Amino acid sequence: MAALSFGATLPWCAAQQKGQQSTPKDQMFSGNVTAIGDSSLTATRTGSKNSKTFAITPETRFEGKPRVNSRVTIRYIATEEGDRAVVVIVRAPAKK
Repeated sequence: MAALSFGATLPWCAAQQKGQQSTPKDQMFSGNVTAIGDSSLTATRTGSKNSKTFAITPETRFEGKPRVNSRVTIRYIATEEGDRAVVVIVRAPAKK
């Protein structure tokens, strides 16, 4: 009887999960700033050509002042409109 009960609730659970909007998960990206403007920031991973552009909004929090060539770690959320920066952390320059 327990299997019957489980089988009866399984479709309901799946329907509930499909109907719920999941909140986007924060993701991280580290690299060097290649371009920065009022509404966007582009960074490229060190030693790679992999770059990303992030939207900057009034809610974006900055820890330090990013400049071109500065090392940054960006916590961002991927949305349908693109990647939105949540926090931009400026890192110390790499030691040579």
